[in-house]
Amino acid sequence: MLPTRNQTPPFAITRAGHVALAVTDLEASRDFYRDTIGLVVTEETDDVVYLRGLEEASHHSLRLELAAEAKALAVGLRVRTDDDIVAAERHFAATGIDFERVEVDHQGPTIRFRDPVGTHMELTSSMDVVERRMQQYDEFVAGAPQRLDHFQVVTYDVQAATDFWTGLGMRMSEYTATDGTDELWGTWMEVKGNTHDLVFTNGRGPRLHHFAYTVPDAASLIHAADVAGATGFGQEIDRGPGRHGISNALFLYLRDPDQHRIELFTTHYQFIDLEAEPIRWDVSNPQRAQLWGMPASRRWFFEASEFPGELVHEPLVTASPATLEDFLGVH
Repeated sequence: MLPTRNQTPPFAITRAGHVALAVTDLEASRDFYRDTIGLVVTEETDDVVYLRGLEEASHHSLRLELAAEAKALAVGLRVRTDDDIVAAERHFAATGIDFERVEVDHQGPTIRFRDPVGTHMELTSSMDVVERRMQQYDEFVAGAPQRLDHFQVVTYDVQAATDFWTGLGMRMSEYTATDGTDELWGTWMEVKGNTHDLVFTNGRGPRLHHFAYTVPDAASLIHAADVAGATGFGQEIDRGPGRHGISNALFLYLRDPDQHRIELFTTHYQFIDLEAEPIRWDVSNPQRAQLWGMPASRRWFFEASEFPGELVHEPLVTASPATLEDFLGVH
């Protein structure tokens, strides 16, 4: 069943804000995100590295924490004010969502919680402000990522995830469903006026499939691929370049030294006007995944980053996606 967006949510989510990853070799991960991806290192300590895109004024959009095991620690969303953090606490307490107020360096008031499908979330209302690097063109290296744009989470129950987040004010821009029904396979939801801040797709979950930064143009994607080859990460190009049908984005996916997945992309569109209906894609339509380009590999479909201490469930809806390996076997 298609969800109904709550136009008067209990608190105001404004955008995808940051992501926190546990990594096993902090120096190697820092070098990858700085030199192969092109992010700016804001600050580093012996056990944490903070990075951001070139146009971001927030202290960080990517937090890397040294750990014995690689995990996705949290998906971070921004809310408008400190009062929205208080309102979120009040709402979660009333609806039975466990949460905790935490102190996170360089972040304002922050709470952590798990959504109904087990996604580990952080909400924060502010961050330390730093200098934007968007006109320091001499620092535009690799893919020159500009800003964090969205996350994709693999979940065993797309309907439950979508119902929860649309109830908090997110708006569905596109979705995939079983042909001829409203059985949801994937939902693309936004609050900031483009196609997505938070995506849920069907599969073994909860797991973080990827986080995504927007880049200046298509040439930046090709340059990022060239740099990955030059820095020894050519085999870690996980998918692309290609163009998605959903969101219309040109894309390139890469895996970091711990196999966390990052997407670099460009050319998605605005989704602001309320009279625009979400775009529907039948799950049988291959153009939803790519208008052109090779199909994704098995690892792109089935591998993702687990959240610490979170049991991974089998999906309620099962499928056998058409993979690159299948395509090459046929052709």
